Formats: sequence, C-alpha cells, structure tokens
Amino acid sequence: MKEKILVTGGTGYIGSHTTVELLAAGYDVVIIDNLSNSNIGVLDGIEAIAGQRPEFVEGDCTDIETLHRLFKEHPGITGIINFAASKAVGESIHKPLLYYRNNLMSVCNLLELMPQYGVKGFVFSSSCTVYGEPDKNPIDETAPIKPATSPYGNTKQIAEEIISDYVHSGAPIKSILLRYFNPIGAHPTALIGELPVGVPQNLVPYLTQTAAGIRQELTVFGDDYNTPDGSCIRDYIDVNDLAKAHVVAMDRILHRPDTDSVEVFNLGTGRGLSVLELIRAFEAATGVKVPHKIGPRREGDIEKIWADPAKANNVLGWKAEAPIEDTMRHAWAWQCHLKETNA
Repeated sequence: MKEKILVTGGTGYIGSHTTVELLAAGYDVVIIDNLSNSNIGVLDGIEAIAGQRPEFVEGDCTDIETLHRLFKEHPGITGIINFAASKAVGESIHKPLLYYRNNLMSVCNLLELMPQYGVKGFVFSSSCTVYGEPDKNPIDETAPIKPATSPYGNTKQIAEEIISDYVHSGAPIKSILLRYFNPIGAHPTALIGELPVGVPQNLVPYLTQTAAGIRQELTVFGDDYNTPDGSCIRDYIDVNDLAKAHVVAMDRILHRPDTDSVEVFNLGTGRGLSVLELIRAFEAATGVKVPHKIGPRREGDIEKIWADPAKANNVLGWKAEAPIEDTMRHAWAWQCHLKETNA
C-alpha cells in the first residue's frame, strides 16, 4: 500500500510543487490549506501534471479540531511536510502577531497530534533567515543562529526550537529541518507556479508582473550595500529542485531507522546572485525588459547570504541542478500562462 503524506499549505507555491514530486515518487497526498494565499484551482494544475488529484481539506492548521477531523477522516498518514505559514519578511514587520499565531500554533498543533494518530515523520519548511546577517559566506549548518531580523525569521527560529524540544522530550517522531535559501521559478509545464494573492511580497512574481505590464515598475530596495553592485545578494534556488529535496527528506525519515531524530540541511545552489543580476538574468533569458528603479533599503533585509549545500549534497544525495536561465524562463512562462487564462 502507498504511504500517505499530509502536505500542509499544499496549494501554495512550494507545497504544490512538492505535492507533484511526492505523487511522482509514489506517495499518496492529502493537502490541507486555508486558501489565504493560494487558489483552489492549483489542484487542477497538480492533477494535469501528476495524472492524479490529491485529496484536499480546506482548513486552518491553527484549529486543532479541524486537524483532529482530518486525521480521523484520512487514516494512515505516516508523514507531514509543513508549509502552513505566512512567509513575507516585509509583511511580518507590520503584522507580527499574524506571523506568530499562524507559524507557531500550526506547528504546535501538528506535533501534538502526531503520536496520537501514528504519524512518524515531520519535514519542516525552515529558512536561511535563522542565520541572520552571517559572519561569512557561503554558510553551512554549523553557522551560529543569530538574532532574527524580522518576526518571520524569528518564527522559523522558534519553530525549530519547538520541534527539537518536542522530539528530545521523547516524542516518537523524527524531523528534518530544511533551511531554504530563496525559492523562485515555476513548473516547466507552466501549469503551476507562484501565485500570490494581491500585491506580491516576493521578488520574482513582482518582477514577472512588472515585465507583463501588471505593475508599473519594480523597486530594488537599496543599491548601497557592501556588494559588487550595491544590491542585496541571495541564493536563488529553483522551486522544482527544492520540491525534490522534500521527497528525499521524507524518504530518509520513513525508511532510514539509523538516522538522528532531528537533522538540519541547507537547501541552496551555493551561488549568490544580486537583485540587479537576477533582473539581468531574466532579461537575458526572456528578451523582455523589466522597468525598475532604486528605492531605499527595506527593514529586515539581510545584506548577503548564500548556501554551502555540501551536507545536503553528500548526506541526502540531493543537488540543485536547474540553471538560472531555465528558472527565469519557467517563471515567465507561468506569468504568460496566467495572462492567457485570465484574458
């Protein structure tokens, strides 16, 4: 019988791509999502790519009674991949309570119910923001956890501590904490991609919407950082590569009894690109210009950070492979698909 995985936030950006990869790997998938930052139509895209439709529950992971019903109505779930979180650094500065409530209550509720319903594995969507402003780059998993520069980053730090404390208390579960760098792109079919509700909080959907004429221009937040061109540097990882890492992590939890009860992996390419370099990469890959201007620095932004992904490469056997040019072409194809379907 196929193993069943619960994907929280599964109609969201990374959740939908991970669901596709889980189905391709032979897992059954149950999604729970409150649709606060996603669209139910994403299920159609998943089904068109994967050839099967995941089970779907509309609900909020901060409501423990909803989770009780889910586990009773969908018995046999062996693992959880948790994407149920608000995720914009800038928004978290202005709405801290929303972030603490959404991002931490959902983790506590899921962990509390796992032993009761026989769920063994928990893959957590963490972030490189836990490292704060790093002392040096590239950054590996032994780097110190710095004071968070935003409530969003702080929720990731606290959630990691909650998970570790719970597992070490003797809870019969195992967890892998995946610290992402900056996910971008879309599925090569252009059937799923990043689809924020309202004004995009992340760089690439704002960039593609600007290129498509939906937004007037893109603002680059600061050009006076200590980087070659003055704009912030990030490690941009293709969302499909990122999704595959979650499948590998779940495989490891469920099928490798010899592993530690809590493990941490950085997920990145090992290469830093500035915001201005990313804009140029998009323009070179697509031939489409992106109107942009330089604005003031944005509170909470880290100057430069990119991954040392050696541990994930060597221990998980996973590697980010997509060239940035392909990633940007896929992001643009997704934007064009949205324009066509909404015409």
